[in-house]
Parts: sequence; structure tokens; C-alpha cells
Amino acid sequence: MTATDVLALLPLVLVAATSVIAMVAAAVRRNHALALGITLAGLAAAFCSVLFVHPRQVTALLRMDNYALFFMGLIVAASFAVALLAYAYLAQRKGNHEEFYILLLVATLGGMVLSASTHFASFFLGLEILSVALYALIAYLHERPRPVEAGIKYLVLAAASAAFLLFGIALIYADLGTMDFARIAQLLATQADLNPTLLLPGVALIVTGIGFKLALVPFHMWTPDVYEGAPAPVTAFVATVSKGAMFALLLRYFNQSGFNHGFAPVVLVFSIVAIASMFTGNLLALLQNNVKRILAYSSIAHMGYLLVAFQIGGPMGASAAIFYLVAYFVMTLGAFGVVTVLSERERDADLLEDYRGLFWRRPALALVFTAMLLSLAGIPLTVGFIGKFYIIAAGASMGAWSLILILVITSTIGLFYYLRIVVTLYAQPAVGDRAHEPVSRRAPAAILVLAALTVILVWLGVYPAPLLVAIRAAIGSLV
Repeated sequence: MTATDVLALLPLVLVAATSVIAMVAAAVRRNHALALGITLAGLAAAFCSVLFVHPRQVTALLRMDNYALFFMGLIVAASFAVALLAYAYLAQRKGNHEEFYILLLVATLGGMVLSASTHFASFFLGLEILSVALYALIAYLHERPRPVEAGIKYLVLAAASAAFLLFGIALIYADLGTMDFARIAQLLATQADLNPTLLLPGVALIVTGIGFKLALVPFHMWTPDVYEGAPAPVTAFVATVSKGAMFALLLRYFNQSGFNHGFAPVVLVFSIVAIASMFTGNLLALLQNNVKRILAYSSIAHMGYLLVAFQIGGPMGASAAIFYLVAYFVMTLGAFGVVTVLSERERDADLLEDYRGLFWRRPALALVFTAMLLSLAGIPLTVGFIGKFYIIAAGASMGAWSLILILVITSTIGLFYYLRIVVTLYAQPAVGDRAHEPVSRRAPAAILVLAALTVILVWLGVYPAPLLVAIRAAIGSLV
């Protein structure tokens, strides 16, 4: 590696160095505010460095192109928001919480590595860095039974999915003799004597591992339990950064390796998974009375919508997928941000009854939550509507009418449970509720994050052109 290569890796180096500095600072002096300050400073520096990195291939493992830099910026920004949301949430609980930010930084680093991976070795390394940190983050509030249960469930299932992934990589390597994405694409295009008895099972096992991380049907069973059990800020991180990093890897791998549109069985599998995810996520969400579980099943459906754009392929499909992913980040961070602010020391505000009459108690939070829910439902003047419209337009241009029809039908089903929460927000509070309780003064940073996310949600819903320009620049190195 040259000095230029090291400079190209500056965003990764800064996040890794910040985690070490936070760990040393915690060893010297226990201070929650200091840990947050170090974390925010490191993430801000990493975000700024993304803007100045010169794209290049760094060894065979990482490609720091515009695509990777775009997703790194998105991941770092989301982690910055989660850190701010978590501060007041953790401050009201006894004990030291500096380790939370160290784990958050390590998980962020793993997600960034995934977004830049062009080789199975870096892919698996980034995945494990992300996953191991998530095990601890999910079970962070160990004095409660649910986080520990959720952490154990995620540990066992993630380990099993990693085994499937490794076996799939081994089968592809046995057939092609390489783990480099570009080399795989070259061999698929030029060799006629490929062994499908190794290749297709290998791809199927890799899809299984990726499907677990994205919580796609039928690999979704962990999602509601983990979302419900994990601390609210961690749930926001799992729902956004973890899934976003994996989807960035999925989009790069299947576009650059040539598997997706070159193999009919793979196309069929992804279509079935997308349809099953859209229907299962929306239908099961109708049966829930827990807000976290509703949002968990909702996220399964949204991953199905993303797969529709992924299946369309080409520059327009990739653009639609990335735009919808950005919209999903904004909406999900905002929704779980409201849950975080409303949560108490003893428990998270995850029951539907916790939100009854919220408008009469905390009108600003109710309006923010309403905006996020309406955007998740795809109501006009929100980024969620533009994202779904873009997917439908991309699908129409490629004649994917069956997937578009199912997307529209399942989105209509989703309206019911989103509006159910909205109606609860504006219902008259029950007798004895604290009707005039003010917004907690211990969470000014979290309130600022929610305000910023709401502005972004409306701004991108009205004027999405700047984001589309950035996305087109990012996918120029992908397709």
C-alpha cells in the first residue's frame, strides 16, 4: 500500500482511531459527555473526509469509489444521529455508558467496510466487525431481561447465517478459483464450463446470509423480537446502518459480479423473496399492538420494496433503490427517535397505548411522528412518496408490472397500521394522563435531531433533485 492508498482510506482510519481514543479516554476517566464528544468529533471528521477522498482501488479488497463514499457518508451521518439520540436515553440510567459509543463506532466501521468491499474477504471481515459489535449493543441494557434475550437470539441466528455465507463463498471459490467480484464477473462472461452444481448452491447460501441481515422473508423471524428487546437507539441503528450497509454490498456484488441478471434462477429467487417480504411484513404488522414490532414488520416490507428496485437493474433501478434507502434511513431514524425520546428509565415507550393522546401532551413529538408515519406510508409531499414513485417509474420503464402491482397493493395494506398509530396520537388521552407534560429538557440534542430529520423528510419530498444528482454520480462507478 502507498501513502495515496492510506489517504483514500482516511474515513475508515478516522472512525477506527476514534474508537481507540474513546476507549483510552474511558480508561483514564469515566465521563459520559466526554465519550459522546469524542464520538461526534470523530464521526464529523470522517464525514468531512469523505468529501475530499480521491476515488481509487485500494488493493483487491476495497474500492473507495463514489459509490462507497456515498454510502460511507450516509452511514456516518446515521451513526451521528444515533449517538445524539442515545445520549439522553442513557443519561437517565445508572452506571457508566462510555462503552456504548465504542461499540457504536466499531459497528459503524464494519458498515463502512461493507460498503467498499469488492472481495469476499473484506465482505466477511466487515460483516463480522458489524455483527460482533451489534451483539453487545442489542444486549447493552443487561439489567433488563428482554435486551439480553434479544442479544442471544441475534447472536445465535447471526452465527448461523455467517456459516451459510462462508459455505457459499467456499463453493463459489471452489468453482471459480477467485473471491474478487470483478474477476468473478469476468469468468462468468468468458467461461462456458462452469459447474452449476457448485455455483448456484453457493449463490443461494450467500443470498441466505444477506437475507438474514436484511430481514427478508423467510429469514425475518429474528426481527420483531430483536427490535422489541433492543434499546430504542440501538433498534434505530440496526434498522438503518446495519441494513443499509448490507444492501450497499448486495447492490455492488450482484451488479459487478454479474449474478443477478445473468442467472434466471437468481432473478426468480429475488422476485419471490421480494413479494413474500412485502406481503408478510405488511400483513403481520396489522396484528401488532407494540409500536416497535409494528415498525419491525414494516421494515421487512420496506426491504421488499428495495428488492423491487434492485430487481429492475440498470442505472434507473440502482438510482431508485439508493434513493429509497436514503428515504428509509430518514423515516426510520425519525420514528425510532420519537420512541427514544419518550422512553422512560424502566422501559421503552413501545406499547401503542403509550402514544394515546400524545398530541395533547407533546404536540411537537406527535407532529414529528405523524410526518414519519405518513412518509413510511408513501403520502405525497414526503420523501417516502418520492421514493415509491421513483421505484414505480423505474419498474414501468422496464415492464416489471407484476412487481409494481404487488408493491402498490401491499403499500395500501400498510396504510392501515400507519394510520392506526396516527389516530392513536390524536385520540383523547385517558383519564389520569399527564395532559400537559412538557418535552423532556434532558434531550435537547435528540429534539434537534428529530427536527433536522423532519426538515430533510419534507425537503426531499418537495425538492429531491440534489440527492438524485449525488446518487447518479455514485452509481456511475457501479453500473
